[in-house]
Amino acid sequence: MSNARAIYLVRHGEAAASWGQSPDPGLSELGHSQAKETAQQLEAHLSAPGVTLVSSPLLRAQETAIPLAAALGLEVSVDECFREIPSPVPLDERQDWLRGFMRQQWHEQEPALHQWRQNIVDAVESLSGTTIVFTHFLVINALVGWYQKREETLVFWPDNASVTVLDDSTGSLAVRSLGKQMSSVVN
Repeated sequence: MSNARAIYLVRHGEAAASWGQSPDPGLSELGHSQAKETAQQLEAHLSAPGVTLVSSPLLRAQETAIPLAAALGLEVSVDECFREIPSPVPLDERQDWLRGFMRQQWHEQEPALHQWRQNIVDAVESLSGTTIVFTHFLVINALVGWYQKREETLVFWPDNASVTVLDDSTGSLAVRSLGKQMSSVVN
C-alpha cells in the first residue's frame, strides 16, 4: 500500500482583505487562529515522515501552512498550480466577475480557465503519498467538480481553513470528504 495517496486540500484562513480589495492579502487575526486550529486537527492524524506540504504562492495560503509546518518540522514547497483563479479584469471589478463565474458552467469558460483547471488536476495527479495542499476556494471547487464529474464551476462552499480530502482508496483518486462549508460570502 506504499503507493496509496491522500491529498488534504486546506482552504486558507480568513484573509485580511477581500478578493476585490487586495491582490494578495495575508491572514486576518481570525485567519491566523483558524490556521492554528486546523494545524492541530491535522497534526493529530499525521506524522512528519512521508508527509509533504505544498502551498499556493499567495500569502494567505502560505501563512495558513506555517503552523502545521512548524508542528511537523517540515518545509512548505510553493506550487503556482495551486494559485487562486486568474481574474481577467482589474482589481475593482473582480468581485462582480467572480459572482458571474460562480453562476456558470465549465463549458462557458475561456480556454485560459480550462488550462488553469487542467494544471491543477495535473499537479494533484502527480502527487504521491500524503500531501497537504494549502490553497483557495475555487481551486478546491475545480478539483471537487473534476473528480465528481460536475459541470458547475461552483460545487460547494468550503469554509476558511476547512479540509477537503481526496484519496485513491477506491483505485483512482476521488473525493473522500468535503470540508466544512461556509455560511457567508467568499472573501
